[in-house]
Amino acid sequence: MGSENKLSTWQLIAATALASVAATKCIDLAWKSYSRQQHAFPQKRKLASAEREYDDNLYREQLARNYAFLGEDGMQRLKEQYIVVVGAGGVGSWVVTMLIRSGCTKIRVIDFDQVSLSSLNRHSCATLKDVGTSKVDCLKEHMKAVAPWCEIDAVNELWNKENGERLIFGNGKPSIVVDCIDNIDTKVDLLEYVFKQNIELISSMGASTKSDPTRINVGDITTTEEDPLARSVRRRLKQRGVTTGIPVVFSAEKPDPRKAKLLPLPEEEHSKGKVGELSALKDFRVRILPVLGTMPGIFGLTIATWIITKVSGYPMTPIEGKNRIKIYDGIFQSLAGQMTRINMPDQRVPVALKDVGYIVEEVFRGKSPVSGFSTRLTLSKWDPSKPADLQNVVLLTKEEQKEHETRVLNGGEKLEDVYPREVIDLVNKRFDEEKYYSQYR
Repeated sequence: MGSENKLSTWQLIAATALASVAATKCIDLAWKSYSRQQHAFPQKRKLASAEREYDDNLYREQLARNYAFLGEDGMQRLKEQYIVVVGAGGVGSWVVTMLIRSGCTKIRVIDFDQVSLSSLNRHSCATLKDVGTSKVDCLKEHMKAVAPWCEIDAVNELWNKENGERLIFGNGKPSIVVDCIDNIDTKVDLLEYVFKQNIELISSMGASTKSDPTRINVGDITTTEEDPLARSVRRRLKQRGVTTGIPVVFSAEKPDPRKAKLLPLPEEEHSKGKVGELSALKDFRVRILPVLGTMPGIFGLTIATWIITKVSGYPMTPIEGKNRIKIYDGIFQSLAGQMTRINMPDQRVPVALKDVGYIVEEVFRGKSPVSGFSTRLTLSKWDPSKPADLQNVVLLTKEEQKEHETRVLNGGEKLEDVYPREVIDLVNKRFDEEKYYSQYR
C-alpha cells in the first residue's frame, strides 16, 4: 500500500514537471513569435492606436506600386483631392474602397441605407456582421483598418435638393462628386445641382440586367446607348437645360430575350395600394432588381480608375460609344444618297451627322419600327409631303428603305396602304416624342 502511494506521488510530480516544461516552452515560443512580429512590424501598435500618427514613409511603402505607376506629382495631386461619393451600394462601395486604397486622403460618402443580406453579393467589404448597420459606417470601419491616413466622413443621410448644399459643401468644396444613386429622381436632382455648381462629376448608369464586361464604356451622357436609365436621365436633364458635359459609365450591352430583365410589378403588389406608396421611402424602387454581383463592382472600379488617372494627369482616352461614329456616318450617307434617288431639288440633308446617334438611339431605340430589326440600318424620309427633318426621318433596314422609296417616296402610294396601323402609330409616337424633347435640345 505504501509503495503504491509513493508511486502515485512520483507520477504526480512527474506529470507536474512535464506540464511546467510544456508551459514554459509554449511561453517561450509565443514570446519569440511576438518578438519577431515586433521586429518585422515595429509600427504595428502605433498603426492600431494612432490613426493621425501614420508615418508618411509607411504611406509611401503601402502605395509603392501606385507611386511607381503615377509618379510623385500624380500621387501628390491624388492626395490633394476631396471627393464626395453619393451612394454606398454595389457601385459606390467599390468607388470608395479603391479610391482610399489608391491613396485618397479625404473623402465623404453619403447614403441613408443599411447593409442587407442581399447586399453581400455586390458590396465591396460588407460581411454578415455588418448586416443591419449603415452602409456608410460599414465602409468607414473597414477602410480605417486599411488606410488610417484617410479622413473618411460618413454621412448617414438621404441626399435631396433640400439638404443638397449642406451635404455637398458641409466639409468644404469637393474637387469631384461621384453619383452612384440608383433612384432616377434623386439622381437627376443631384446631377443638375452639381453640374450647375461647376463641380467636376461622374455618374454611374444602370448596372442591373447587365453581364458583359466588354461592353462597359466611359463617355459623355450624350453617347450612351442600350441603357434605359441613361435615356431617362438624359431626357429629364434636357428639360432642365443640361444637355451635355456629364461623364458617365454605362454598358452598351444589347438586351436579349434570354437575358435577365426588369419584370413588371406583380398585380398583387398593385392591389396593396398606389405603387409609389409601397416603398419604404417615397419614390424609391419597390421591386428587386436582377443584378449580377460582378457588374456593379466593374462600374465602380471603372469610375475609380477614371478619377485616379484624371486627377493625376495620367493619359486616358476612352473610346466613346465603342467608336460608333463610323456606323453613324454610314447611316447618315444612306439618307444623303436617298435624296438623289428621290430627285430632291435640294440634295442637302437638313439633318446633321451629330443628330444621327440621337435619332438612332433615342428616337427609335436602335431598331426599325417596321420590323424591330437592329442590323443593316439606314435613315429614310418618311412622309413625302414633308421635309426630311428630325420629325420626318425614320430608321429602317436597307431592304425596308428600298421598298419605302419604291412604293411611297417614288411610287406615290399612301403610308396607310403600305404599312399596318400599329407601325404608323409607332412612328408617329416617336416623332411626337422628338418634337416634345426638341425644345430642350
